[in-house]
Amino acid sequence: MRLAHIGLLLVPSNFVDECNINVKGGDGGEGCVAFRREAHVSKGGPAGGDGGDGGSIWMVADHNVASLLSFRDHPHRKGDSGKHGSGNKRHGRSADDLLVSVPIGTTVYDFDGNVLADLARDGARWLAAAGGEGGKGNARFLSNKRRAPAFAEQGEVGEERWLRLELKLLADVALVGFPNVGKSTLISRISAAKPKIAEYPFTTLEPNLGVVRLDDENFEMVVADIPGLIEGAADGKGLGHQFLRHVERARVLVVLLDLAGWDGVSPADQERSLLAEIGAYQPDLLERPRIIVGSRADIAPDDVEFDGLRISGAVGTNLPELVGLMADAVRAVRAAEDERLATEFVIHRPLAEGITVEKIGDKSFVVHGRAALKAVRLSDLTNPEALEHAQKRLDSLGVNKALKRAGAGEGDHVHIGDLSFEYEEDL
Repeated sequence: MRLAHIGLLLVPSNFVDECNINVKGGDGGEGCVAFRREAHVSKGGPAGGDGGDGGSIWMVADHNVASLLSFRDHPHRKGDSGKHGSGNKRHGRSADDLLVSVPIGTTVYDFDGNVLADLARDGARWLAAAGGEGGKGNARFLSNKRRAPAFAEQGEVGEERWLRLELKLLADVALVGFPNVGKSTLISRISAAKPKIAEYPFTTLEPNLGVVRLDDENFEMVVADIPGLIEGAADGKGLGHQFLRHVERARVLVVLLDLAGWDGVSPADQERSLLAEIGAYQPDLLERPRIIVGSRADIAPDDVEFDGLRISGAVGTNLPELVGLMADAVRAVRAAEDERLATEFVIHRPLAEGITVEKIGDKSFVVHGRAALKAVRLSDLTNPEALEHAQKRLDSLGVNKALKRAGAGEGDHVHIGDLSFEYEEDL
C-alpha cells in the first residue's frame, strides 16, 4: 500500500465555525387597479395585473465553502422584491431566489435552540426565508356580482428572521487526543495538510483537514485533526464544546495516546479520560468504530505499558499500518451507510398553514397565520367592496369560529397584521 498526498488543505487559517445570520425574503409586488380604456370599447372591464413574487432565501450546502467566515462581518442576506403589476393585465416579474452557500455539515438553529435544518450533504438545501407572494390585481376579483372591482391586493411582506449557524466538520476519520500528543504531526505526514506544529500544548486552535489517498486502491478519505481535549471538555472547559462538535460527524475515531507520558498520565488513564469526555458530550459517539493508537513511540520509555499499535508521526513508524486500519474501518462504515440509504425513504409533508388566536389583555385578541394576513392585505380597506371581500375570506378561514373559541365577545379588539377592528358576532 502506498500513500499519495493530495495538495489540498480544506480548512482556511481564518476558520469560523459558528455565527448568526439575518435572512429576509423579498416582498411581493403590488397588484394593480386598472380598467380597459380603449377606443370603441365602452365600460371596459378590470385590467389590473398581479404583482410578482419576492425572492426566497435558500441555504445550500456547497463543498467549495470551507467555513462560515463570510457571515461574520456581513450577516444580512436579503432577497429582491417582485415588480408591481400594471394595466392591460401585465403581471410584475417575480424576483429570483437567493442561494446562500454554506459549508457541508452546517446545522441551522433558531434562537430558542431548536434544530431547523441539517445540511450534511453536498447540494442539500433548505428554505430559510420565504419570499412574499405578489398581490392580485383587480382583474382577479371580477365576478358576476362584482363587475367593476376597484381594489387590488398589496404584495405580501417577505419572511424575516435571525438564525444561528454551527459547522460540524464532515470527516471520515477524527484524530482525538490530549494536547501535544502528535495529531498535527500525524496529519501532516499522511496528507498534504500543513498545520502549525510546536512543542507546547494547544498549538492547534482550529481543526485541520487533510485528504489521504491510497494510490494502489484508488481510495480517498478525509482525516480531521481535532484540537487537543482536556479534562472537563464535555462541560465546555478549554473550548471543549467547540472542539468536540467537530467529532460528531466523523465515521471513525482514532484515539491517540501519548506513550511519552502526557503530563505524567499513563496511556491507560489517558484512554479512560478521553472516552469519558467523549461519552459525556454525546454518548452515541462511543458506539462509533475507533482505533486506539500509541503515539510518539520514538521517544517513549522502554517500560511504558501499551499493547496496541505504536506509531511515530515524527519518524514515520507504522504509519502505513495505521492508514490501512483507518481505510478498512471507513470502508465498512460507508458500506453500511449505502445499504441503509438504499432502503430508507424520506417523506416530505407540507407545513400546515393554520389560524391561531392569542389573547392579550382582557379584551384584545391577535390573529396569527399567513392565510389570515393574506386575507387583509388589500390596498384599501376603506373601500366597501374590499372590506366585504376581506370579511368573507376571514370567515371562510374559520377566523370567526376561532375568535369565539378563544372567548372573544362583542366590542373586543381584534388585530390581524396592521388591521384592527371591533369584534361583532356577525363578522
